Amino acid sequence: MPALFVFGLGYTAQRIAVRLRAQGWVVTGTTREERDRTIAFDDRDRVRAAMAAADAVLSSVPPAGENDPVLAAYPPPQDKWLGYLSSTGVYGDTGGAWVDESATIGTGRRSARAAADAAWLARGARVFRLPGIYGPGRSPLDRVRAGQAHRVDMRGQVFSRVHVDDIVSGVIAGLDAPPGAYNLADDLPCAQNAVMEFAARLLGVTPPPVVRLESLTPAAQGFYAENRRVANGKAKRVLGWRPAYPDYRAGLRALNATTSPVPASAAPVTASGVQR
Repeated sequence: MPALFVFGLGYTAQRIAVRLRAQGWVVTGTTREERDRTIAFDDRDRVRAAMAAADAVLSSVPPAGENDPVLAAYPPPQDKWLGYLSSTGVYGDTGGAWVDESATIGTGRRSARAAADAAWLARGARVFRLPGIYGPGRSPLDRVRAGQAHRVDMRGQVFSRVHVDDIVSGVIAGLDAPPGAYNLADDLPCAQNAVMEFAARLLGVTPPPVVRLESLTPAAQGFYAENRRVANGKAKRVLGWRPAYPDYRAGLRALNATTSPVPASAAPVTASGVQR
């Protein structure tokens, strides 16, 4: 059976593992502390042995400071299939313009991420650049339900996003694809406010409050300082990938159909907070 070793079995990578195991793959990987079918990241001997035995290696570990922890501790052999979950933040701000994989990276706030992205590409990896990720348990619906959502008083601000299961299908399609960068984003970049308003409408509650940009944390202000539309044409052409949830409406409707109704006490929403 084919084997995949994953650095960082977190939210997205766990869903990749579940899908591949259902297809007959053996999937192991690292977590901060050892759990079922995982190895602690710092267990050097076991990690190296498991990576050597695998047919494919995928990293979902973000930079720590200015360095990529995986490349620093366990530079993977280039004779295997290599994959890396990166971020569309490597493109920086485009003023709302469309951006694809031919664009220069490293001009934005994600300089360490851009350096890691480039280093994985240099090793011959398939680098999957991801925008804001949402899915079961981590979506605007959950933030509205918990009273942790808000809208921001900004005109013309546009973001891209992707359902976690569309990342899963894109990475699996990439197992048979040539090395290179691939944007995995849905077909409809739009304002975050529109997404929050649609989530509130699905739940039948008052839309979250509007707050001023200056009231947000520095990290959140940095997030809103970048404005871009992410093009996914290369992934469609080369991977044969199509998002099952081509826009946020389809994704949120599907999530809402599988979750319990919002409690009456959740309306209206009054708290604020930003998460990605």
